[in-house]
Amino acid sequence: MQTIIINKEPVELFKILKFEGIVGSGGEAKTVISEGMVKLNGAVETQKRKKIVSGDVIEFMDQSFKITLED
Repeated sequence: MQTIIINKEPVELFKILKFEGIVGSGGEAKTVISEGMVKLNGAVETQKRKKIVSGDVIEFMDQSFKITLED
């Protein structure tokens, strides 16, 4: 599992996918979320602007990412 460090919370789900380079663009991030290809804490998440906080786990394409707040 990879760790993604954020410097403030909450952060919108599509922004994490975009800015961490998990997908190629914001539009692609919104598409994969709306098509049910992203899981948040083990459940399919279709809200593009879902608020992500420290401790959340995002799953996409057989990869897992744990969200951690910067100290």
